[in-house]
Amino acid sequence: MSQQTWLTQEAYDRLREELDHLTGTGRVEIANKIEAAREEGDLKENGGYHAAKEEQGKLESRIRQLTDLLRDARVGQAPQFDGAAGPGTVVEVRFPGDDETERFLIGSREDHSTSLEVYSAQSPLGGAVSGHRAGDTVTYTLPNGRSATVKIVTVEPYSN
Repeated sequence: MSQQTWLTQEAYDRLREELDHLTGTGRVEIANKIEAAREEGDLKENGGYHAAKEEQGKLESRIRQLTDLLRDARVGQAPQFDGAAGPGTVVEVRFPGDDETERFLIGSREDHSTSLEVYSAQSPLGGAVSGHRAGDTVTYTLPNGRSATVKIVTVEPYSN
């Protein structure tokens, strides 16, 4: 099941352009590489052919990833802000024992239109703070299986 992702218009346009290139010129280029390598002879020991087929697999995987992302993306304005962290919000958190805070945008890691660190709502930290408000303390599981706690300092809608 896909989950909706919030993207800025700039990020959506850049990703759409990448997808258009990959499904057009990109596929033609890889097909030409495969054909040229195929003409070299024995496919079992043809390194160029196997490299081109691997490149084709990566290209098709990226096409699927972009297609899914763009199909389910919410573009433009961030969702209506109700004070809770979620896609399209900038969250400032403090880890216990730290004086410093960390600010990040909950959005798509594909969105490079901001200088802020970007966490997806599906990431451990992004998912943990989503739905919570300033002042809340949340505990979440890190990829290594350990748990971490973070206090939400501020939540505000993203604006570029």
